[in-house]
Amino acid sequence: MTITEKILARESGASIVSPGDNIWVNCGILLTHDVCGPGTIGIFQREFGRDAKVFDREKVVILPDHYIFTADEKAHRNIDILRAFVKEQGLPYYYDPGTDSYCGVCHVALPELGHVRPGETIFGTDSHTCTHGALGAFSTGIGNTDAGFILGAGKLLVKVPPTLRFVLDGEMPPYLSAKDLILQIIGDITVDGATYCAMEFTGSAIAALSIDERCTICNMAVEAGAKNGIIAPDQKTLDYVNARTKKPYEPLFSDPDAKVVSERRYDVSRLEPVVARPHLPDRRALARECRDVKVTQVYIGSCTGGKLEDFVMAAKLMKGRKVAVRTLIVPATRTVEQGLSDTRIDGQSLRSIFESAGVEPIAPPSCAACLGGPYDTFGRTHGKEVVVSTTNRNFIGRMGSKESQIYLASPYTAAATALTGHITDPRDV
Repeated sequence: MTITEKILARESGASIVSPGDNIWVNCGILLTHDVCGPGTIGIFQREFGRDAKVFDREKVVILPDHYIFTADEKAHRNIDILRAFVKEQGLPYYYDPGTDSYCGVCHVALPELGHVRPGETIFGTDSHTCTHGALGAFSTGIGNTDAGFILGAGKLLVKVPPTLRFVLDGEMPPYLSAKDLILQIIGDITVDGATYCAMEFTGSAIAALSIDERCTICNMAVEAGAKNGIIAPDQKTLDYVNARTKKPYEPLFSDPDAKVVSERRYDVSRLEPVVARPHLPDRRALARECRDVKVTQVYIGSCTGGKLEDFVMAAKLMKGRKVAVRTLIVPATRTVEQGLSDTRIDGQSLRSIFESAGVEPIAPPSCAACLGGPYDTFGRTHGKEVVVSTTNRNFIGRMGSKESQIYLASPYTAAATALTGHITDPRDV
């Protein structure tokens, strides 16, 4: 069996499962946030009763992150609903905005906090929950109805997905990042090329990636329609997890002869920086082919582009230079935010590099403009803007205005573009 099949088999009590099987799978972690949490709670209380208790308090994690720094009353109401539910249920893993426990973007914070462990199952009311497959877990996004059921029952009926394998070998050029790799793949197979499949990533180039970069790869599996993205755990994974949790876990791995639907191979040393043109993540183009596109804003943040390593990439290009267009920096979590001050390049902190380059005042950690949000959301587009962004989606209206044009890119390409005012291959700066 593949790693995905093995995890689902173990968590369903089956000795073996095959693609297409419908099985009841136990939930290891249920994740929700301020956008979907209130709906999930409402469904749980409607179906199981107003006084019902959640299936396991230790397995429910609530991480508000989307519409936090806003004056919008409806956004505040969502937080109030979460707080009331957490108090009623006595839930220990609630990271409350406005307090020291607040963390930031759920998909970066969940592994930071030690809630992600190899071989386990994670269900989350956000499509990018597939991020956590980077640590060898089966992790997938679900709707409020399914999440409400899990809150009461602790399990979910899941159809076992077939697996598509992507083998990435070769030495990564210094101007490429994981964002380029996944945009290359999505461009090849299209936004529905992995519909309800597991995307399994392997190879020497994957092994060489940091945990941050592996998370970027798995995060965007859903942009190809995948049920989940997954990378087998290695020593790098185990070291990361063991530094953050003492809870026991048992990693699983694909059998050498496991059947997959297809296998694609890439030599990353031959790849170039790419962007995804509006309005789909599969509209891939080489960055150097888009140099005539003038931009009005560069946005570096989100669960795919707001991790510490993303900012290190951007700072390498911005150090000693000035940005030519409005440039927004949004750290994903408080840990990343602190890292902007603590991490240095040639003695200068990342924060100082960005400030000296003339970026906008650095925003507090949150999803910010990645999902548009209320009118006062930091970085939200308000007209016919052309944006190069390290986020994961460029759908119409994704960052606010339906008239805006959003190009997805790596932190390197975003930083290079910020310096020139037009889409720029990082090799050119």
